Amino acid sequence: MSDLRDAAMTSKAWPFEEARRVLKRYEKAPPEKGYVLFETGYGPSGLPHIGTFGEVLRTTMIRRAFEVISDIPTRLICFSDDLDGMRKVPGNVPSQEALAEHLQKPLTSVPDPFGTHDSFGDHNNAMLRRFLDTFGFEYEFYSATEFYRSGQFDEVLLRACERYDDVMKVMLKSLREERRQTYSIFLPIHPETGRVLYVPMKHVDAAKGEITFDDEDGREWTLPVTGGTVKLQWKPDFGARWAALGVDFEMYGKDHSTNTPIYDGICRILGQRPPEHFTYELFLDDQGQKISKSSGNGISIDEWLTYASTESLSYFMYLKPKTAKRLYFDVIPKAVDEYHQQLRAYAMQDAAQRLNNPVYHIHGGAVPASDMVVSFSMLLNLASASSAEDKETLWGFIRKYAPDATAETHPGMDQAAGHAVRYFQDFVKPAKVFRAPTDQERAALEDLAKALQDGDYARDLIARKNAIVGKDEPLPEADFTDEEFLQSIVFAVGKVHEFEPLRDWFKAIYEVLLGASQGPRFGGFVALYGVEETVALIDKGLKGELG
Repeated sequence: MSDLRDAAMTSKAWPFEEARRVLKRYEKAPPEKGYVLFETGYGPSGLPHIGTFGEVLRTTMIRRAFEVISDIPTRLICFSDDLDGMRKVPGNVPSQEALAEHLQKPLTSVPDPFGTHDSFGDHNNAMLRRFLDTFGFEYEFYSATEFYRSGQFDEVLLRACERYDDVMKVMLKSLREERRQTYSIFLPIHPETGRVLYVPMKHVDAAKGEITFDDEDGREWTLPVTGGTVKLQWKPDFGARWAALGVDFEMYGKDHSTNTPIYDGICRILGQRPPEHFTYELFLDDQGQKISKSSGNGISIDEWLTYASTESLSYFMYLKPKTAKRLYFDVIPKAVDEYHQQLRAYAMQDAAQRLNNPVYHIHGGAVPASDMVVSFSMLLNLASASSAEDKETLWGFIRKYAPDATAETHPGMDQAAGHAVRYFQDFVKPAKVFRAPTDQERAALEDLAKALQDGDYARDLIARKNAIVGKDEPLPEADFTDEEFLQSIVFAVGKVHEFEPLRDWFKAIYEVLLGASQGPRFGGFVALYGVEETVALIDKGLKGELG
């Protein structure tokens, strides 16, 4: 453990860098509360989306890293701001007209349009917890509604009353003159309509812990700030929550970064030290727009898991959190293959290298071995060439390539085969566009087919290629089960037929035979798909029977 801790204290992996910042908070004395508290916040105004998952995952990675470098106990709270008023009806839920009647009511007071829970807020909280539980996160769930109504927030709310002017001063600096006239950190919940009111305060009584205001009809009301009858505006709520819970670490998206001084300032005014922060870049959809809970753009958790493993999604979330990334379906194959590349690399790495490997953080140090004998991208190309309708079609090729592999011994491979078929059917197949070969390409493809059936002809092509590129080396033995020999044939054909640049030859293969502009290392594809099958595929491509 000491060796691991020593390596972790110098690791450049971002979870360890953040964990060391948290540890530095307590270099002089341990926390009085007895633990370090990590928090993630969730606004349940729409269905949970993949960015929320990423926030909890990344915080968990830092929490685990902290547990490697310190013996201080930790907790992780997932806090849902479900007392927030529903400002607009999300575009991706049923019964939108009925929901419109409940605008500005707390989300836990809005009926559930799906009819499965007591409220819309409860439904969205359940959705959040369901997919967090799917990934095995260790967390405690906090509901803002319960937090306010149970009295857990009362002490800080009363302190906000006492220091109302100081908190308001922080907020007013950030507002335009017009907004300042009506702004208050307190949002009363109307005793009759149940709506969250955005109204100025007529009086704040620190001694009684009460606020007085006029509602939208001009009627005066006085309410206690405690017990869930009043909530804080979202920016003050952020800092007040840190103060109430004693939060040590919270991360949030770049869109919050300009508010950090506000959150910190309010937390200090309310008597606590602000937590460490980590600002991550936003996720973008296929159009380069920020993904949003309310609009439902981008990819959902369930959509990703239809086409790939949970671990591949975790890998995507680990990479470069301070860089904006497109989060759309076309990133999935790359994420799957890179994840397995890192798994294979991990087995050969020393302790320091392992701590910098994403899979260490994905698996909390208990890293499994990869059983992917065929890459996901290659599976997609096999599915494309064979027009696979089920994973058994792909297993026919896999077993020829790796005879010892079975669905039972290679469950990850089996899962990936099923995912690849679904991905092919939904994304690859509809986008396939085959074209006829040019005269140069036709002659080259005919030569390739001949070489794949005649070892002597294949070796002769390789010899001619060697002469062209000025290589003087022994010719390889003709072995049509060897990927490297097969790739040598493909390369030789391109050189002999004078493709310049050579990548135009490979592009022609993909466009004529696979209906795509890019594809696999073709020698590896032939080894998997089969020599006879590849020759038949070339024949169909030359006859125009693939389109």
